[in-house]
Amino acid sequence: MADQPTDTTGVWVTLDELTRLQFQARGFSFLPKQPLHSLLAGRHTSRMRGRGLDFEELRHYLPGDDSRTIDWKVTARTGKTHVRVYTEERDRPALIIVDQRIAMFYGTKVAMKSVVAAQVAALAAWRVVDVGDRVGGVVFNDTDVAEVKPHRSGQTVLRFLHHLVEQNTALRADAPVRSNPSALNAVLEGVARVAKHDYLVLVISDFDGADDRTIRLITRMSQHNDIIVVPVFDPSSQDLPASGRLVVGDGELQIEVDLGKASSLRSVLEYTRGRLDSVLRWREEIGVPVLPLSTAEPVVEQVRRLLGQARAGR
Repeated sequence: MADQPTDTTGVWVTLDELTRLQFQARGFSFLPKQPLHSLLAGRHTSRMRGRGLDFEELRHYLPGDDSRTIDWKVTARTGKTHVRVYTEERDRPALIIVDQRIAMFYGTKVAMKSVVAAQVAALAAWRVVDVGDRVGGVVFNDTDVAEVKPHRSGQTVLRFLHHLVEQNTALRADAPVRSNPSALNAVLEGVARVAKHDYLVLVISDFDGADDRTIRLITRMSQHNDIIVVPVFDPSSQDLPASGRLVVGDGELQIEVDLGKASSLRSVLEYTRGRLDSVLRWREEIGVPVLPLSTAEPVVEQVRRLLGQARAGR
């Protein structure tokens, strides 16, 4: 790639850049219990099974409680029956699904969508390993799919990142690649066959090609796993200029749209906003957490804010 510009920041990622993110993978968690300002707060109780039990709290006995959980010392001291409540210490495999299709090679601000997706995938992978869980992933573009099985090791993360960098740096505006919207569902179908129970699955994409089949696949997986949807978007999809001409394409055909015409501007905005809005509605429609990430802001800051980083001094 000798003909690339010298400064590729925000256009492509490097293995060194994604490796350094290991030291910033702090201050956020994918566990169900979250601070109130986290977008994961209030999601369903995790179904995960794991290595043991952690003591959580004492509370009054309720009909149906297991008598073996009664704390007799506290009961004798207070005169009221108390039980000890435990939560399971989780050891769950995580699968990180990362979209690197040609439609992701777009950005008008800090970075390309493909770069944002790669960065958040690396953060997630390092964070999962850091808390002692297994991590693997699937990186896909319009023609190829690379898979890494979950293991609890830094070497596994590096293999995953190698595939990610390989596909990311192959993206070019003039690449002879045909857009493949159906690749998203094909990958999700494969993931659904693997993640049958007790997985954490992160799907990082712009969701080009998402349809009713996509919703059914994610809904089915969420019944026995924890699914987090991460739509990556560019601000231009929400705020287009009021004038000028815009070339719109689907990877094969292109048309030029006059944004000075109110009807044209309205039509383009409805199309570009529609995809993100429909994914955001999955929170209410199918009950999965949705973490939207913008190309206009550093990824680490967005992830920590969305997942509820504890404020300094708290």
